Amino acid sequence: MPPLIAPSIHLVDTHAHVDQAAFDQDRGAVVARALAAGVTFVQVAFEPEGWRRSLALAAEYPWLRVTLGLHPNDANLYSPAVWADLRRLLTANRSLVVGLGETGLDYYRDWTTPTQQRANFAAHLELAREFDLPLVVHNREADADVIACVREFGAGTRGVMHCFSGSSEMLEQSLALGYYISIAGPVTFKQAQARHEAARAVPLDRLLLESDCPYLTPVPYRGRRNEPAYLTYTAAAVAELRGISLAALAAATTANAYRLFSLPEGQP
Repeated sequence: MPPLIAPSIHLVDTHAHVDQAAFDQDRGAVVARALAAGVTFVQVAFEPEGWRRSLALAAEYPWLRVTLGLHPNDANLYSPAVWADLRRLLTANRSLVVGLGETGLDYYRDWTTPTQQRANFAAHLELAREFDLPLVVHNREADADVIACVREFGAGTRGVMHCFSGSSEMLEQSLALGYYISIAGPVTFKQAQARHEAARAVPLDRLLLESDCPYLTPVPYRGRRNEPAYLTYTAAAVAELRGISLAALAAATTANAYRLFSLPEGQP
């Protein structure tokens, strides 16, 4: 089944992991399919090995920009040496790095402790303020503590609650803090009522779209590897839920992505 839209409509996938091993055999074809579908993407690196892989991708594709961070499930890697390395990469690659993360809290997994995760998240919040970069925030079953950390350590920061799956209260609090809300592939699932409600409720000027590829594949490819081109299906579902045209949704979410991440003009 081909993508739903053509390059005449531009979508920005604000959260892709195209550096991952799932794409090692056909990465160039994946990028080509995204561009053919009218989709560009922000490459999100969530662990130290991925930082350099992602910067190499940005060197290969002049339109590509990256975010660098340490996932909460890897918060045990947080150390002075790793943080110094991140700071060096941020300083040396300011034209390519448009955000920090993904970071945040994940209480669904127990691979790292809540204490480790909160220290890691707080460090990202402070670094975001220092470098004036938006944050890409991961939240899984940690609504209250995510909001508490942003309030305590992130005054003046901006960013996005990625792959939003929180409560209506979490949505209201995130918006009040000035954060954007990103919707991913599960919004296409028929039974995902909470995600449908969130997709309708987010103000249009604070709404973003993402693939989170290779994860969270939308219908009709659910169960297979995800890729940025499939963002077209997520966008179509959100447009239908909101009762607006796909073109209107694309225009708004693309403008939001450019604004939050300071993306360069003239992307393909």
